[in-house]
Amino acid sequence: MDTPVDCTVADGVARLTLNSPRNRNALSPALVDGLHRGLRDAAADDAVRVVVLSHTGNTFCAGADLSQAAGGDPFDLAVERARELDQTLRAIVESPLPVIAAIDGHVRAGGMGLVGACDIAVAGPASTFALTEARIGVAPAIISLTLLPKLSARAAGRYYLTGETFDAAEAARIGLITDAVEAVDGAGGVTAAVEALTAQLLRASPQGLAASKALTTAAVRAGFDRDAERLATESARLFVSAEAQEGMLAFLQKRPPRWAPETSSGRGS
Repeated sequence: MDTPVDCTVADGVARLTLNSPRNRNALSPALVDGLHRGLRDAAADDAVRVVVLSHTGNTFCAGADLSQAAGGDPFDLAVERARELDQTLRAIVESPLPVIAAIDGHVRAGGMGLVGACDIAVAGPASTFALTEARIGVAPAIISLTLLPKLSARAAGRYYLTGETFDAAEAARIGLITDAVEAVDGAGGVTAAVEALTAQLLRASPQGLAASKALTTAAVRAGFDRDAERLATESARLFVSAEAQEGMLAFLQKRPPRWAPETSSGRGS
């Protein structure tokens, strides 16, 4: 039976592969646990200097696995999911090892946060990106902790609001990823680009890598400490609202949502 996260170590590189393509590598409890465990094991292994986060299937990560939620108060469950996402993103940011995202598939919702959390991100020609939360009545709250420090302000203003899909070249232009690779894998594609980057990283000392990463992530870590709990509560409030329930139902039913003005944030409260 396949595991949600395959972990292998070779030549100083820990490779964590999201391996749950049936649910588009959604952030299920099992996948999150596997990711945390892989990051911890890599950091504890003196032979490991770099982590590569990749995926199987045509989706890097589709975000939260809503099918896992059942029972209990909806607001409390939504807060719990937001906190779990916070801890997952924080684990990548706070790892002393550089983490490279190797992407050649679709990235949505919490998956966008994973990309933002990684120190370096490479995406291939099959990659697409979108922040569609506003279309269903919610907002990219927790993932803003890793996205807003990376995106240009104009790009965030556009893609947070429009929800439109963009490709790897645009993702590189706006700062979401480091490099867009045009070639298909196996012919100078994502794998080759990541191998070239890991070769450069392996030339550095463990102490040098950890200290340098701490400098580049200081502002992001401060943002987690300052804003994560507030954003978790805000995310949950939006998720359980009548407007969001209508937005998600309309999405599942493949029809335009029927927004009710009296339920809209800032217009009836």
